[in-house]
Amino acid sequence: MGDIFDKVHRSMGPIGQFYEVAHGYFSFPKLTGEIGNRMYFRGKEVLVWSLNNYLGLANHPEVRRVDAEAAAQYGLAYPMGARMLTGESDLHEQLESGLAQLVGKPAGMLLNYGYQGCMSVIDALTDRHDVIVYDAECHACIVDGVRLHPGHRFLFRHNDLDSLRKQLERATRLTERSGGGILVITEGVFGMTGEQGRIADIVALKKDFNFRLFVDDAHGIGTLGHQGGGAVQEQNAVEGVDIIFGTFAKSFALIGAWVAGDPKIMTWLKYNTRSQIYAKTLPMPIVVGALKRLELINQHPELREKLWTIVKALQSGLREAGFDLGKTNSCVTPVMMHGGPAEASNLVVDLRENYGIFCSMVVYPVIPKGMILLRLIPTAVHTLEDVDYTIRVFKEVRQKLAEGRYDKVNNASLLKELEAQKATAID
Repeated sequence: MGDIFDKVHRSMGPIGQFYEVAHGYFSFPKLTGEIGNRMYFRGKEVLVWSLNNYLGLANHPEVRRVDAEAAAQYGLAYPMGARMLTGESDLHEQLESGLAQLVGKPAGMLLNYGYQGCMSVIDALTDRHDVIVYDAECHACIVDGVRLHPGHRFLFRHNDLDSLRKQLERATRLTERSGGGILVITEGVFGMTGEQGRIADIVALKKDFNFRLFVDDAHGIGTLGHQGGGAVQEQNAVEGVDIIFGTFAKSFALIGAWVAGDPKIMTWLKYNTRSQIYAKTLPMPIVVGALKRLELINQHPELREKLWTIVKALQSGLREAGFDLGKTNSCVTPVMMHGGPAEASNLVVDLRENYGIFCSMVVYPVIPKGMILLRLIPTAVHTLEDVDYTIRVFKEVRQKLAEGRYDKVNNASLLKELEAQKATAID
């Protein structure tokens, strides 16, 4: 008979296996200072391209003022209890209505967290008779929501309509026997590659198949669409999308999430989404803070315009310099280079320690072997000087990579320093 903790001693897991060399630097790094384009990493100022603070609202003076005033007025406890019992308020309802209006839907429902909320809504919407059909590159919160589903689920190749059609044909045959329905799930913007989901094209398939469409538009809301209503609005597909999911963690620079759609569906979810029924309501400072952020998104399109000035300058500059940005048609800016994990880690150390640039790195198995992905997230608080400097630096590190200079780097002293920091923290 084994011990449930035996696995901890055998392996730290697929990501945790790199703990000894990654922790505190590549994983769980500590950025300090005011949230913005420049922060501090290990005591040094760095130019940060890793925060989803798209519209710069995290440190907007009006946002900071309202957050502080709401915390002083209400504290973090009010209202107490779950919304169904004692946690409802006029402001919660006002926020739901405003968020729904932002994306062009008649009703909305607040969720305490994005990851948990997305999983729970998928779970609530489907039963064992239903079939879920979802994009192969959907976010982990969708994948985990699908795993909760007791019925059939089919994967379609990323943004591949022929693959989707085949899976819809399979799903249709099953539901004709079971009496269930079909839920198709995709994303407004795929957060790793920056590519928009083919929402309008998927909606067009409704003429041939009977299904409902759920779109996770976490990265699109606030950044895309003529009013900041997201990728669904950008593609003029609002009417054909049945449920739009949004999070506060990106453009709103907050915590929490929401869904929007038909009023009857939203009411049904309020009474059937277990993670919300049995959880404390969002604290009032979060709700008041979200209302202020929503007001700024609605009334200050110049924030989105500034963001896109930076996005266009960064992406066009990198492309003109010969960098591969894949198929991005959003703010997310993936820069692809050739190299292995060791080269990638050495390159990132060089960026952070010698050039003062902090960005996220992705390698195999998330992307194909032999590739390095550096993901840049431009925001409204970046400057054109930041863009020019970054492009210049990326040209230099690409040259070093091509010359094999990252094959030979030894970061032993850095690793020893990190080990000493970990030992101090444990003590």
